[in-house]
Amino acid sequence: MTSSPDTAAVPGEESRDATPAKDAGEQQKLPLFALLALAVAVFITSLTETLPAGLLPAMSDDLHVSESATGQTVTIYALGTALTAIPLTAATAAWRRKRLLLVAMAGFALANTVTAVSSHYGLTMVARFVAGVAAGLAWALLAGYARRMAPVHLQGKAIAIAMAGIPVALSLGVPAGTFLGETVGWRVAFLSMTVLTVILLAWIGVAVPDYPGQAGGERPKMLRALKVPGVTPVLFVTLVFVLAHTILYAYVATFLEDLDMGDSTDLLLLVFGVASLLSIWIVGAQIHHRLRSLSIASVLLVGLAAALLAVLADNTALVYIAAFLWGLGWGGVPTLLQTAAGDAGGDSAADAAQAMLVTLWNVAMAAAGVIGGVLLDTTGSDSFPWTMLLLLLPVLVVVVVSRNHGFPAKRLVS
Repeated sequence: MTSSPDTAAVPGEESRDATPAKDAGEQQKLPLFALLALAVAVFITSLTETLPAGLLPAMSDDLHVSESATGQTVTIYALGTALTAIPLTAATAAWRRKRLLLVAMAGFALANTVTAVSSHYGLTMVARFVAGVAAGLAWALLAGYARRMAPVHLQGKAIAIAMAGIPVALSLGVPAGTFLGETVGWRVAFLSMTVLTVILLAWIGVAVPDYPGQAGGERPKMLRALKVPGVTPVLFVTLVFVLAHTILYAYVATFLEDLDMGDSTDLLLLVFGVASLLSIWIVGAQIHHRLRSLSIASVLLVGLAAALLAVLADNTALVYIAAFLWGLGWGGVPTLLQTAAGDAGGDSAADAAQAMLVTLWNVAMAAAGVIGGVLLDTTGSDSFPWTMLLLLLPVLVVVVVSRNHGFPAKRLVS
C-alpha cells in the first residue's frame, strides 16, 4: 500500500461519464488493455517502494552508509506519500484524470532515474521522497480510474484487475529486482523501473480513457468526509489491518532466518504471492455482492495464518500453509478497502475518503517499520505473529459491527 484512490465517480460528473451514447453491449465489457495499464502502474508504485529491501547491502556500500540508514529509503517513501496524499489530492481535484496520471507516473521515472545515478545519500533520500509524493498522487487516482472505466456490476472486478499489480510486485517483482541487482548491479534494477515507466507512459497515452476532474474545481473536504457514515470504520480498519500485516511482512526475512528457513524466503514469498493472486481473483468475482463476507473472511484468514506462525512455527510445512492462508486473506484487501471507502463516501466524499485511506495506509507502513524494529530488539521476531493477532481483534470487531455502513450486508450500489 503500501497500498492504496479516486474510486468513486466525481461529484457532478457522473451523468457525463455514464456514457449514454455507448451501446449496451459495450457497457457490459471491461476495457482489459486499459486496466492492465493501471495494473502496471500499481506494480511500479509497489515495487518502487519495496525494491530497496532486497538491495540494501549493495546500496549501502555505494552510498557509504549503514544498511539501517539505507533502509530508511523505504520509510521516507512512505512518509512522502502520507504527508502529501491529502493536500495534493485536494490541489489537483480539478485536473483531468489522465493528465494527473501521466504526471504521477512521470514522477516515478524521474525519482527512479535519480536514485539509480545518485552517489550521495542525501540526494537519494530526496529522490525517494519524490517517489513517495508521486505514489500519493497515483494511489489517490488508480482505483477510481478502474472503477470509472467499468459498468457498475463490474467495478469490483475492474479494481481487482488494477490492484493485481501489488501481489505481483511483492511476490515476483522484489525477488526479480533483487536477482537483477545481484547480477548486474542495483542501479540497473532502478533504471529498469524507469524504462518500464516510460513504456507505460506511452501505453497510458494510447489506451487509457480520460475523465474530468471535479466540477468547478471543487476540492474534497477531508473533515466533512469523516462525518459520512461508514467512512471512519473503513479508515480504522485500513490503519490497523495494514499495520498488523506489515509488522510481519517487513521483517519476514528475519522471522524466517530465526526459524532456520532463511534460504526459503523467496519460495515462501512466492507461495504468498500465488495465494494473493488467487485472492484477488475471488474478490474480483464476488465483491459486488459479498463485500462484507469477503472482508470478514480476509481478517479471519490472516488471523489464522498469524496463529499458526505464533504457535506452530517449528513445523516447516505449517509455515508454508500459513503463508498461503496469509496471502489468501491479504491479496484482496486493497480492493476490499478501496471499494468500501468508495461506497461509504458516495458521490460527496469518495475522493476525500480515498485520499485519507492512502494516507493512513502509508502511515501504517511507516509505523510498522518502527514498531517491528522495536519488537525485534526487545522481544525477538517470534513476537510478530502475536502482535498481528492482537491488532486483528479490533479489526474484526469493527468489520462485524459496521453492518449498516462501512461493511454493509448489502452494498448500496446497483
